[in-house]
Amino acid sequence: MQLIKKYVFLVLYKLVFKHLPNSSFPLVGKFSKQMRYLCCKQIFKHCGKNVNIERGASFGNGFELTIGDNSGLGRYCSVPNNITMGKDIMMAPYVFILDINHEFKDVHVPMRLQGIKESKPCIIEDDVWIGRQVLITPGKHIKKGTIIAGGTVLTKDFPEYSIVGGNPSVLIKSRV
Repeated sequence: MQLIKKYVFLVLYKLVFKHLPNSSFPLVGKFSKQMRYLCCKQIFKHCGKNVNIERGASFGNGFELTIGDNSGLGRYCSVPNNITMGKDIMMAPYVFILDINHEFKDVHVPMRLQGIKESKPCIIEDDVWIGRQVLITPGKHIKKGTIIAGGTVLTKDFPEYSIVGGNPSVLIKSRV
């Protein structure tokens, strides 16, 4: 019965709530934010307090997604259904987090025929700021206090309190 309930709310989210105005939209923004939150609270494995799921956010089926207090999914972001997000995470629009990639080991077989690699979920610790149009490759562990500059292609892990940017990603400086 619980799974059926999750699917009902998932369909409602994809058909209706995903398309409501941004949370900052005059007059109806707060209502839209609250409706998306209440819906996603029924879908996600864990959905903390004061979570903001913005307009157009995609998260697969979301059944294994965990998101902590005061965190959010940015406008038109795309995250896998198995992501783990801590508390106080800010995510700008158009962030893409990947959990799978294609196999490409055998140069004698077309890549499209080699299948996909095993899913590698992303973990985002507390107090992280992810800038606009960031692409995060599979299996990244984003440590506490990290800032990822807009347009970054995150290809590796960095220490806590890092400021990261570029394509491929490099350490710009430490916040400590």
